[in-house]
Amino acid sequence: MDRPEPGTAEWRDQAPEPVVEPELPIVDPHHHLWPSGDTRHYGLAELHADALAGHRVEQTVFVECGAAYRTDGPVELAPVGETEFVAGEAARDPRRLIRGIVAHADLRSRDLDAALDAHEDAGQGLFRGIRDPLARAREPHESIVGDAPAGLYRDRAFRAGVARLGARGLLYESWHYHHQNRELVELARAVPSTTMVLDHFGTPLGVGPYAREREEIFVRWKTDIAELARCDNVVAKLGGLAMPCTGFAWHTADRPPTSDELVAAQARYYLHTIECFGPDRCMFESNFPVDQQSVGYRTLWNAFKKMTTGFSPSERARLFSGTARRVYRLTAPTASSPR
Repeated sequence: MDRPEPGTAEWRDQAPEPVVEPELPIVDPHHHLWPSGDTRHYGLAELHADALAGHRVEQTVFVECGAAYRTDGPVELAPVGETEFVAGEAARDPRRLIRGIVAHADLRSRDLDAALDAHEDAGQGLFRGIRDPLARAREPHESIVGDAPAGLYRDRAFRAGVARLGARGLLYESWHYHHQNRELVELARAVPSTTMVLDHFGTPLGVGPYAREREEIFVRWKTDIAELARCDNVVAKLGGLAMPCTGFAWHTADRPPTSDELVAAQARYYLHTIECFGPDRCMFESNFPVDQQSVGYRTLWNAFKKMTTGFSPSERARLFSGTARRVYRLTAPTASSPR
C-alpha cells in the first residue's frame, strides 16, 4: 500500500488526536486564504474544516499572502483586491469567523493614505493593519524566500509609512528571519507610536547553511527576543515553526508529529518568548495553511495547550484569545453568537 504524500490530508490523518480542553476559547490571529483556481487554494470551507473541527476557535484574523490582487488600475492599489476577496468571504460566512484583516501596502508609497483608505473601504470594518515584510533571504535555498529591499527598516519613507499607520490607529506587522530581529528592534525604537507585531518568532531558520548552526542560532535568537521584548510597542505571535524553512523536517517524514513531539521539539521557543514578553503581549497563531505541510490544525493547538499547563487560567486566556482580541480590536462574541 502506498504511503500518503507528506503534507496531504491523508498524511495528516495518520496521527489523529482527541481535542485537549475543547472549551478553551481561541482566537487564531494568523491564517491565509487563497481563492479557487489558485494552486495554493485554501478557502472558507477549508478554514471551517480546520478551525471548527473540535477546538473552540471563536474568531480569526487573516494576514496578507498575495492572494486575489487586482489585475488592472494603479499598481499601488493591486493589494486592495485581496482585502475585497477576504471581506467578501467573511461576509458570506454564517459562522462569522474572520473578524480582522491585515493587508499589504508599500509603506514607502507617496500615495499611502489613498491605499489605506481603499483598504478601509474594501475591508467592511475588518481592516486592522499592514504587513509590508522585512523578510530578506541571505542564503539561497528553496524553503527560504523573501526579497525585501536591503535596509528597508532604515528607509526614511518606510519609517514614515510605519508612523502613518500608528497615527491612523493601524498596526504594522513584520515577517522576517532570525538574522533580522535586530532590524525590528531598531524600527520599533524609531517609531514607538506604532504597535508592531512580530510574526513567527522572527522565523529561526534551520535549512541549508543554517542546518549546521541550529544551537548557535537559538542562543542568539534568545538574546534578540529579549531585546525585542524591551520595546513596549512590540507584541509577539507564537507559531510558524512548522514551516519547512525552520528545519524540523516533518514535512518529509512518513507521518506527522504528535502534539507531544511538537512540545518536546519546540516548547523552548514558546516558553522563552512568553517569559520575555509576558502573556499580555503574546498570542498563539496557526499560520495555516502554510504550517499544514507539517502538522494538523487539531494537533498544533493541542501542543499549544500542553505547553501552557503551568500557566494560570487568566494567563492562558490572554495567550489563547485575550491578547489577540486587544491587539486586533475584536469584540468578544456573545452567548448568542454562532459557533
